[in-house]
Amino acid sequence: MQMPVKTRAAEVSEQPTRELCEFLAAIRYESLPQAVVSRTEDLFLDWLASALAGRNARPIVAIEHFASLMGPAYGASEILTTRRRSSPFFAALVNGAASHFVEQDDLHNSSVLHPGTVVFPAVLAAGQHCGISGKALITAAVAGYECGVRVGEFLGRSHYRIFHTTGTAGKLAAAAGVAHVLGLNSDQTQHCIGSAGTMAAGLWEFLRDAADSKQLHTAKAAADGLMAAYIARDGFTGARQILEGAQGMAAGMSSDADPRRLTDGLGSRWALADTSFKFHASCRHTHPAADALLALVQENRLSADDVTEVVAHVHQSAIDVLGPVTDPQTIHQSKFSMGFVLALIALEGRAGLADFTEASLRDAQVRAFHDKVKMALDPEIDRAYPRRWMGRVTVKTRDGREIEKRIASPKGDPDNVLTRSELEDKALRLGQYAGAATEPEMKRVIARVWRLRDEKDVRDWLPAS
Repeated sequence: MQMPVKTRAAEVSEQPTRELCEFLAAIRYESLPQAVVSRTEDLFLDWLASALAGRNARPIVAIEHFASLMGPAYGASEILTTRRRSSPFFAALVNGAASHFVEQDDLHNSSVLHPGTVVFPAVLAAGQHCGISGKALITAAVAGYECGVRVGEFLGRSHYRIFHTTGTAGKLAAAAGVAHVLGLNSDQTQHCIGSAGTMAAGLWEFLRDAADSKQLHTAKAAADGLMAAYIARDGFTGARQILEGAQGMAAGMSSDADPRRLTDGLGSRWALADTSFKFHASCRHTHPAADALLALVQENRLSADDVTEVVAHVHQSAIDVLGPVTDPQTIHQSKFSMGFVLALIALEGRAGLADFTEASLRDAQVRAFHDKVKMALDPEIDRAYPRRWMGRVTVKTRDGREIEKRIASPKGDPDNVLTRSELEDKALRLGQYAGAATEPEMKRVIARVWRLRDEKDVRDWLPAS
């Protein structure tokens, strides 16, 4: 059945949760623009490769061990890092954690949400359990992205200062995606979203301790979202106004919630198409400054030794997230250090997956450049954020010059997108990074993803161990 396309002005709906759930339940593959279908395939490959790159990481191994103790030793759903099969819940749990570890998974700018790392592990696990087609997986993923992005935008900047949006809005994103896999109607979807919302959590405090909570946020978002959908199918009820209600998410988690963001442009503005890919293997808040510095040193033929000071002009959220990391002590923490990332850019000309190592963490040159970097709030950049992630750096040199460089969009944004060739190269690097897959295996995965819309079954991406 063809879903009618709706075009809406930015009026406030009287029942935004209800209206959003009606839209999510009604999405059909036939109603999706081909550009959205193609972008979903792109994002699926990017997510799957990111999950493989989490293999053998200490936090992921701990969650894998938990899954092996608590979950079944068999099932239809793949745990990609170990190639074991398990139940949908535990596959979503591990894959959700693994795909967020190396900081290469996608990001949606205006919601500040990493949708792929919560939506794809949930819909793939459920889809393998139910035996769905590639078209059905694509459609479910679109529903998940639509829900999560809109909830993230609705909760606003005040929410993100304390809450990791991928752990909160991401739980509803996973729930909406699995609701579509299971064929839930609008009433069941609303109950599903209500249950996911009441479980939503994820606090930024972990950054100060270099704790592993970020992977727990995505693991639980994917698995709990899946749970919310399965129990809704069996009649479990949830709050009908979990988003806008007097004691709902906005009331407890936001001071600038905008209900218009939940329903504006339903069916005409596809959130998934606005999602960005990550080029550098670090927190997305570092990317605009990293791209600006890279362009500056290349255009002016500067070496790291030529630079005496770097000011990264940033939005407030970059300061909130990166500011606590003043002396990175772990590889993962170094990805949240503006000084460390810009040091790699200046010294290596990149900040790729293989550049964040124990050796670079202790490297005297990296540390020396790290100490030259500071962040400064830029009112123009802050006003544009989160709709646009602009970059600006000012560099002072040993010969007395002061040089500035601006960029409008970091590499990977929708207006500066990675090509399929670049995505293939990235996927090959990610898949082989921790030995999770061989080059021939990754090439087969890539070829299969490019024909995802024609796949009859989404099981068995890699041979079982």
